[in-house]
Amino acid sequence: MNRRQRAIGLLAALGSIDALYLTWIKIAGGKAACAGVGDCEAVNASVYSEIAGVPVAALGVAMYALIGVLVWLGARRPALTEWAQLAVFGLALVGLVFSGWLTYVEIEILQAICPYCVVSAVLIGAIFLLSVIGLLHGSQLRD
Repeated sequence: MNRRQRAIGLLAALGSIDALYLTWIKIAGGKAACAGVGDCEAVNASVYSEIAGVPVAALGVAMYALIGVLVWLGARRPALTEWAQLAVFGLALVGLVFSGWLTYVEIEILQAICPYCVVSAVLIGAIFLLSVIGLLHGSQLRD
C-alpha cells in the first residue's frame, strides 16, 4: 500500500469514527460533546439530520467504510486498482457535494455549526483531493 492509499485509508477511518459518534448520539438521543464550540444539538435535532428516517451520519459511516474497503481492494488486487480509484473518486465527489449542501444548511438555514460535521467536511474534501491527484497523475492509487 502506497502513501496515497494509506492517507486515504487513514482519513476514511477518521471519518468513520466521526460519523459513528454522530450516529450513536442521534440514535441514543444523547448530547454531543461540543465543548462550547458550535451548536451540535440544533444540527443533530434538525429535520436535515435524517433522510427517510436514516441518520445522515449513518450514511457517512457507510460512505467512509466503503471508501476504506475500495482503497484496500485497490491495493490488494491490481486488476481492480483503476476501478477502485474511480469508485473512490465518485464516492468522494458525491460526499463532498452532499457535505457542501449540509454546510450551507447549517450556516444559512439552521444558523448553527456542528464541529463534527465540519471535521467530516474537511476529511471528505481531503479524500476527494487525494483521489483527484491520483487520477491526474495516472497512478491508479499507486505512487
